[in-house]
Amino acid sequence: MMVSVAYFILYFIVFTALLMLLLFNRRRYTSAVLDFPQVSILIAARNEEHNILACLQAIAALDYPADKIEVLIGDDGSTDQTRALVETYIKNKPGYTCLPITDTVGQTRGKANVLAQLASKASSDIFLFTDADIEVPPTWVKAMLAGLDEKVGVVTGLTTVTGSRLFDKMQRMDWLFSIGLMQVFSDLNMPVTTMGNNMLLTRKAYESVGGFENIPFSITEDIAIFNQILKRGFGFRNLYNNDALALSAPAPSYGSLLEQRKRWMRGSVYMPLYMFALFVLHSAYYPVLIPFFFKASPGIALSIAIVKLLLQSLFMHICLKRLHRSASWWHYIVFELYLLVTTFILILYFFLPTKVRWKGRKY
Repeated sequence: MMVSVAYFILYFIVFTALLMLLLFNRRRYTSAVLDFPQVSILIAARNEEHNILACLQAIAALDYPADKIEVLIGDDGSTDQTRALVETYIKNKPGYTCLPITDTVGQTRGKANVLAQLASKASSDIFLFTDADIEVPPTWVKAMLAGLDEKVGVVTGLTTVTGSRLFDKMQRMDWLFSIGLMQVFSDLNMPVTTMGNNMLLTRKAYESVGGFENIPFSITEDIAIFNQILKRGFGFRNLYNNDALALSAPAPSYGSLLEQRKRWMRGSVYMPLYMFALFVLHSAYYPVLIPFFFKASPGIALSIAIVKLLLQSLFMHICLKRLHRSASWWHYIVFELYLLVTTFILILYFFLPTKVRWKGRKY
């Protein structure tokens, strides 16, 4: 009983503090792009026939000089029409290249192996990474470049999902809520993580760690290289604004969502301790307080549930507003139920002795 009460007090204090920081400690990076440096966009693709054309069309619509953009697409042994679609689309587009990936370099596997080989072919000093199921906004390159200075080696945009199903909307809120929590720490200049589907690395930072091929294999290769680059003394910036907001295809089913989150949870052990502790604190709310709910009066139990809902919903509302988005009031309630169910199932699923399935491979 005392443990549950102490936990609730800690949760209330921490999330109230996070809410205050979100409101009053926002960093903005608005430096204008005065020149237009050459950039290389690197995309790893495996069995993405349903998404790759939308990805490439979004890149073609970038508000950036086309002759300053090099696009490298690595086909990672696709067994569908991905490569054929790409090669047809890029025909007569001189800045685009599709590379079949058949070898493995260094310690890499899967996506990291593709990106390592694309980086070795890139001709610019700025690498922009996105995924084959991502649509970047027209302002993407300029927004990411605006986050650079002479000390920064990593710039991260943010990503959420598209889709009109209620399940898609819950995933969208989940992404933006989690990234919003990370942004609070980033605005305090505390390293958190990066997102490999919306990331900029300078060549200098990338080569300082020897590229992906010299980093021990991880199924969250973006976190691995982020941590290594920071160890070399480079700075970072996370951008939480609409100009750097990319859109991802949602997980099509609950099973695929669990696979995605299990992979992310594997990678979370490489996050800073304070960020890992925060996600544990948030995820453990109901598991820790369930014994208390059985002993407390219905009124107290309901009040404790409402406190979390209000803190979480206010935080979520601010995050959405900053991206010029909104949600119906009842979505916040459904989102709480979504988190409650998903948290319990994920805890069980994570500890099942099974490998992570990712892009048709097991790790």
